[in-house]
Amino acid sequence: MNVLRFCAAPLVALTLTVSASAFAHDPSEKVTVLQDQMLKNVPGKKALMIEVDYKPGQSSIAHKHDGTAMAYVLSGSITSQVKGENEITYKAGEYWYEPAGSEHLVSKNASATKPARLLVFMVLSPDEKVLVPLKN
Repeated sequence: MNVLRFCAAPLVALTLTVSASAFAHDPSEKVTVLQDQMLKNVPGKKALMIEVDYKPGQSSIAHKHDGTAMAYVLSGSITSQVKGENEITYKAGEYWYEPAGSEHLVSKNASATKPARLLVFMVLSPDEKVLVPLKN
């Protein structure tokens, strides 16, 4: 795992490029941890902010999140489907919410020709996994 730290008093920003093992699968997308911070007002929980970069046509494997997730499309378009819901394509500036334990059946770049970027904010326990692959 590569760790880069940039300090600007009083704010400390932590940027990590995460190895695939940290997310329990070998992703085709690029995942960068922008912030990983324990929450002082919610004991036993942390906030995690990640950026997901999809090349044209890339997708994630079917998975679930142990923590609650809120996603915001920074650029391009992302197609997402949570079990029990319709598949939806979100454009830059649009967002969605996934309760903890949601099964994320589809998460992919909607374009075969343009990249897409997604910002994800999660709340989870330090021992919970960001991504848990779904069994076939």
